[in-house]
Amino acid sequence: MTASGIDEDQDDRPATSPAPRRRWQTFASVVSVIGELLITAGLVLGLFVVYSLWWTNVLADRESHKQGDKVRQHWATAAPGPKGPGELDTKDGIGFLHVPAMNNGDVLVKKGTGSDILNEGVAGYYTKPVKSALPQDKKGNFTLAAHRDGHGAKFHNIDKLKDGDPIVFETKDTWYVYKVFATLSQTSKYNVKVLDEVPAESGKHKAGRYITLTTCTPVYTSDYRYVVWGELVRTQKVDADRTPPAELR
Repeated sequence: MTASGIDEDQDDRPATSPAPRRRWQTFASVVSVIGELLITAGLVLGLFVVYSLWWTNVLADRESHKQGDKVRQHWATAAPGPKGPGELDTKDGIGFLHVPAMNNGDVLVKKGTGSDILNEGVAGYYTKPVKSALPQDKKGNFTLAAHRDGHGAKFHNIDKLKDGDPIVFETKDTWYVYKVFATLSQTSKYNVKVLDEVPAESGKHKAGRYITLTTCTPVYTSDYRYVVWGELVRTQKVDADRTPPAELR
């Protein structure tokens, strides 16, 4: 130590440059920001999935129940139509679809298959590109669509349907009982032949009274269509207690 207070033995090499440290700090900051953005994006994506697959179901179920109650109330109070009490009542909905294998309760059926209709948690019958027959028609194909995921997901379990399973349609005065006879697990969403009056792809070649259920597939996508066909086996008049047919008990 000299008089000046400087240790002459002290290493006089220059101090390490702060540049590498600053570069490391900048890199660490960038990584941190990217990590936070990824976490935020993941949360947003997760919330979107919850909204799409759960919350839209909640909202759609509320709406469909409200509309269904309105239809049933109308049925209970409306006077017979000009064609008699068996006339199909189309006010606010033409009736209710019951498919035990899908475990989807009673599904209100309305006119049209646009998203503005199906997002209400209902099923709709086709008006285009092929016009659907209706259950009371003496021949034809009653063609329906509903969402498989989100917005009520009324056809989510369509893949559970097997040959012989019942599909029942309820109107104000009549139960229409169909039995499944064919399925098509995947076809193009542009394949409108599955909606034909005589759906040849189902194996049928003669006019009859058919029902066709369609929805998106695979699950959580809309790339293709899943199709189930049924044929009317009988009808049953609705009694005063609206006792369901044996297929629903």
